[in-house]
Amino acid sequence: MHELEQNIDHILLTEEQIQSKVREIAEQISKDYTGKQLLLVGILKGSMPFMADLMRYLTINAKIDFMSVSSYGNGTVSSGQVRIILDLNKPIENYDLLIVEDILDSGATLSYIREWLSIRKPRSFKIATLLDKPARRKADIYADYSCFVIPDEFVVGYGLDYAEDYRNLPYIGVLKREVYEK
Repeated sequence: MHELEQNIDHILLTEEQIQSKVREIAEQISKDYTGKQLLLVGILKGSMPFMADLMRYLTINAKIDFMSVSSYGNGTVSSGQVRIILDLNKPIENYDLLIVEDILDSGATLSYIREWLSIRKPRSFKIATLLDKPARRKADIYADYSCFVIPDEFVVGYGLDYAEDYRNLPYIGVLKREVYEK
């Protein structure tokens, strides 16, 4: 048992459910991007496990790059203030961008990233997210590829964290309320 598992109220999505759905989404992305210049842009740090599994399941060529942005700090709700910590390393004009994110929550971060990258004129811009939490949406943005729509609960694991902990759990779990309401 992982030392942090005592703080998990219950498992929302098992490792097997996640892998099955990521494989399914990768098959669809492979079909949709055949013959295109796909650039996967992982949003660090949370998207790392999803991005790694997604790219392994793709059957087409894809280049990768990463961005690091911050809007949460150590809180459980987005502050709404988005900061670019690490920008892309390459020009994106001739690429079909697929932003890979762990969770689409308020939408503030992805909305900001969409504006930030659109001025660089990528050929296309789409979003793939592991989790979609529409109950929290504030921005007019949606995922083109979404593995799971989840309820309005605070989730951790498979890249998602609370104060940088829990990212390495192989499943998505609901964090016990008393952990983050201290």
